[in-house]
Amino acid sequence: MDCGLFQERKYQERNWNPFQVEPASLQAVLLTHAHLDHCGLLPKLVREGFRGRIFCTSATAEIARYVLLDSARLAAEDAASKRARHEREGREGPHPAVPLYSEEDVARTLPLFAAASYGRPLEVGAGLTAVFREAGHILGSASVRLEYGRDGTRRSVLFSGDVGRWDRPIIRDPEPLEPSDYVLLESTYGGSLHEDTAGIVQALAEAVVSTRRAGGNLIVPSFALERTQEVLYYLSRLLAADRIPHVLVFVDSPMAVEVTEVFLHHPDLFDEEMRRLMLTGASPFAFPGLAMVRSVAQSKSLNHLRGTAVIIAGSGMCTGGRIKHHLSANIGRRESTVLFVGYQAEGTLGREILSGARQVRILGQTHRVRARVRRISGFSAHADRGELERWLQPQRQPPRRLFLTHGEPAAAEALAASIRSRGWEVHIPSYGERVELE
Repeated sequence: MDCGLFQERKYQERNWNPFQVEPASLQAVLLTHAHLDHCGLLPKLVREGFRGRIFCTSATAEIARYVLLDSARLAAEDAASKRARHEREGREGPHPAVPLYSEEDVARTLPLFAAASYGRPLEVGAGLTAVFREAGHILGSASVRLEYGRDGTRRSVLFSGDVGRWDRPIIRDPEPLEPSDYVLLESTYGGSLHEDTAGIVQALAEAVVSTRRAGGNLIVPSFALERTQEVLYYLSRLLAADRIPHVLVFVDSPMAVEVTEVFLHHPDLFDEEMRRLMLTGASPFAFPGLAMVRSVAQSKSLNHLRGTAVIIAGSGMCTGGRIKHHLSANIGRRESTVLFVGYQAEGTLGREILSGARQVRILGQTHRVRARVRRISGFSAHADRGELERWLQPQRQPPRRLFLTHGEPAAAEALAASIRSRGWEVHIPSYGERVELE
């Protein structure tokens, strides 16, 4: 179930560890969605012997192609940079300065993808049946309920994947799932509550207006998948209502541009409001002043623009990509604003800036942080504590055991305490822990 890449600096060494199960022995991978922390180690799995099927929705398969190719390219660039740095410093790192996997490994992975339809039982092995349901997290995301038989007894395990939110723009709400014997639930925001939509709209409008007034640029580190499209949705609505000045908006991320095109391939996954906007010619992906940036030359030219522009670029946690160049050009400018619209993991440059660092190191250079730093937490595609508990409501009886995963310790513990108050048995597994299900 999923095969993701560790992105936080303190855990990146784990990407090089051997898999805990022999890859060649696996029959299938069930992929909940195309975020890198869920699909990013698939090429390594294939390189080390996996030849089974990777079951996921068709939208997930399409997006994963771009995500994995981008990951391979970044891995190659990172390895080249490390080799040069180690040579200058006369030392060696803990691993050879080679990519974790290559574009060729990705090419061998892509043919293994097999489409799974929402709500349709899928045989994934002897006695194993999987049902994919809408998770409402990103386009094509799914929660997966697995049933298996043993000695005439049927058991079920429900994997949440990443749970989305209700009443969000563009995509559909999370679907309720049948009661299950065991449940694995993510806990990313298990210790907090998000701002409401009205707060998002107002905060975004204020960020644009104040930055325009100051004469700087609004720099938005954003994930290429879902977050960028949601930011565009809100900007397009604000512009249509004349609530913000008509500034130029640049999406400076080739992958975000490609993923936005994938959205247009799957209108069946849009919610009712988004379908209406598309039918009336008011697409949030094609409004006046919006430019999709593909080439490096175009990207570099943005830092020579006069006046105010909104620049949306990846990566969302500022760990790589074109956002670093825009931060380098703007973070020392008092008139510019850095606006965070997504989760910033511990150890990332984004977390460092958001935590109030007075100076940061970007592209090998130290920069004073003079730009205004803002955050809109309500953009999150992850359910908060209340929404995670809402997702559990169809489990009318306590499962045999609930496992909380995919969250920092404080968030997981807060959610666990709330759920235990119902009388449920909750377990927060440690890394590498094995649990036998009865």
